[in-house]
Amino acid sequence: MQVALFIPCLNEHIYPNAALSMVKVLHHFGVNTIYVDDQTCCGQPAFNSGYQKEIIPLAEKFIKLFCDFDYVIAPSGSCVSMVKNHYEEIHFDSALNNKYLELRKKIFEFTEFLIDVLKVDNLNAEFKHKVTFHDSCHALRELKVFSQPRKLMNMIKGLELIELEDSDVCCGFGGTFSFKYEDVSVAMVERKCENIVKTNAEFCIGLDSSCLMNIDGYIKKNDLKVKVIHIAELLAKSLGLE
Repeated sequence: MQVALFIPCLNEHIYPNAALSMVKVLHHFGVNTIYVDDQTCCGQPAFNSGYQKEIIPLAEKFIKLFCDFDYVIAPSGSCVSMVKNHYEEIHFDSALNNKYLELRKKIFEFTEFLIDVLKVDNLNAEFKHKVTFHDSCHALRELKVFSQPRKLMNMIKGLELIELEDSDVCCGFGGTFSFKYEDVSVAMVERKCENIVKTNAEFCIGLDSSCLMNIDGYIKKNDLKVKVIHIAELLAKSLGLE
């Protein structure tokens, strides 16, 4: 089984440990991974800002780079959804479109792959802390990823999962939304963090580094006593891989 790693921009440049933790966990379960050197941005930031035509070269390159692998895995629901759901809005030539239609069946968010493809049902892991979980918009609404991360967390001995009030409400990031509509974005992340603090959790867990960056920024600015980590980091820690 050839499994390619799709490492989104935020993970490569700002939060590499989430990607490295994902790789450690995949290797723990016997998955051989391949990093594709020539990969670039999937084009989502430009696409969401209205530059649909301008991202066509990026989308074409992405499809050509990844189409021949058995699976493509990323530590991001947002970027996976871009490829899986929004590339279909681009008009490729027929040959490339056929490759895309195959690729969209093989690309998965990390926890989705562990539960739905690898069928992981036992972790033999331990993490004696209270945690809460933020559902990111694209993973939840566009990929329907909800139960998968919770199943994984519930397999970890000692972990107490405290459900977050309005866990499915946007954290306020939304890419360029966060600076085009700064006041609204800040109000949204403030509400999100108030709900996180109410849980008395020690850790806030999420699937997307973009959401976690936004939440963590508010938490640090306001000196709140909650640690924010990616679920791949949680799994790696609980399995004793880091």
